[in-house]
Amino acid sequence: MAKQTGLSYEQIVSEIKNKQFKPVYFFEGEEAYFIDYLSDLIEANALQDFEKEFNQTILYGKDVDSGRIITEAKRFPMMADKQLVIIREAQEVKDLDKPIEIKQGKKNIEINIFEEYIKNPQTSTILVICYKYKKLDARKTLSKSIKTYASYFHSEKIKDYNLGIWIDNYCKQNTMRISPKANAMLCEYLGNDLQKISNEISKLMLNKKGDRDISESDVQTNIGVSKDYNVFELNTAIANRNILKANKIINYFSANSKEHPAIVSIATLFGYFTKVLVYHTLTDKSDAAVASAIKVNPYFVKEYVLAAKNFTPEKCVRIISYLREADGHLKGVDSSAVSENELMKELLFKILH
Repeated sequence: MAKQTGLSYEQIVSEIKNKQFKPVYFFEGEEAYFIDYLSDLIEANALQDFEKEFNQTILYGKDVDSGRIITEAKRFPMMADKQLVIIREAQEVKDLDKPIEIKQGKKNIEINIFEEYIKNPQTSTILVICYKYKKLDARKTLSKSIKTYASYFHSEKIKDYNLGIWIDNYCKQNTMRISPKANAMLCEYLGNDLQKISNEISKLMLNKKGDRDISESDVQTNIGVSKDYNVFELNTAIANRNILKANKIINYFSANSKEHPAIVSIATLFGYFTKVLVYHTLTDKSDAAVASAIKVNPYFVKEYVLAAKNFTPEKCVRIISYLREADGHLKGVDSSAVSENELMKELLFKILH
């Protein structure tokens, strides 16, 4: 079999949509969303509906061993050119990377039957291995063989600063548009769990009944984010030195600490003022340059410009120090008996004065 190299996500998607299938796919990594998407795409495109009853097999790692996988993969298709075998949750296959001992002549040798199959697969089979939330030991020969002979993709967790771009692209691919602030709110409140984000966007669009534009109001209504009391409004109030509004938001957070834990607010403020400090160091302060340097949507640059006018570099450094100290209090570094509410009020006073 000709050797293959690791492919990009986009390359694999393109090949699948063009029905250019490889005998073995191995998808591994911490981000399950891309692994599920690729395996679902193969399932949707590899066989025609009438071929699936006899030629499509979906197994789960906890229910099989390497021997069962190889047995299924070596079967011949029935009344079709190809058969499809998908192993979901393959990280639960206990002996996937373990060799077995066999007798060869007068000697006993160890081989990994799964690895041997990858090197010489059944060409009429499309074998898809979904190895989620982790990766194989790169030092072992199995990992090296997979990267050499199979169509391999490593699915990494998306970086926080790329999450907004991913959401924009996801919406465009689904013929939707999302406002910059709505995008930022999804990032903040759903984190980088892509499956959760895609599910929430899908539910949101169902509620909108055909309207293809996602606004800040839509996120607030459908995902349960308060319109007036959220981290974005807190950042804006602080950037404007609006002491009354900032205190109202902190009081709301304290009264709803389960939804707005102090440690999350502190982490958000830390990121915010770190970006303001970076802004001060830039020589090119055009919107595009600032957005690229501090990794925000250009829509939000004007707020950082305002914050930089109200908070000097020296003040930003002090604020970051206050935030580190408050974070330490919450994590038990200091045995102070100050409540979260009192701690956040004191922190806000230090930031704004």
